[in-house]
Amino acid sequence: MLFRNCAGGVVFFEDKVLLLKNEKDQWVLPKGVIRNGDLSRDVALTRVKEEAGVEAEIISCVGETCYEFFSMSRQKPVCNEITWYLMRALEENYQLNEELGFRDIGFYDIDVALNMITHNQDKSLVNLAYKKYKDMAIQEIMV
Repeated sequence: MLFRNCAGGVVFFEDKVLLLKNEKDQWVLPKGVIRNGDLSRDVALTRVKEEAGVEAEIISCVGETCYEFFSMSRQKPVCNEITWYLMRALEENYQLNEELGFRDIGFYDIDVALNMITHNQDKSLVNLAYKKYKDMAIQEIMV
């Protein structure tokens, strides 16, 4: 089995979360493999920019997920362990990157997004991240 460390972003703009539709017609979050000693936070920010054209800032780490799949191109199982960062987009602008195989993109209201997201662990992650995001916004207002 091939093990890969990855990093990604759960990106919010106001009460909306960024989702991408991949080449398998799955609604997912931006993420990528950590290579060459890069820092996970740098990979997460870079992937959000490359995959979605979104400038974002990291608010905090929001958790980890892990999943396995069979890679047809490698002809072996792959395990991706992903460190996720809670991010805030600086603007609501985004840009679909078709070269990377994405078919659709957008910022979606949280209730709509939770119904769109393909994988259950991603739904749980977004739900948790949204609660943390709202709690942090309330704390900022109180300061």
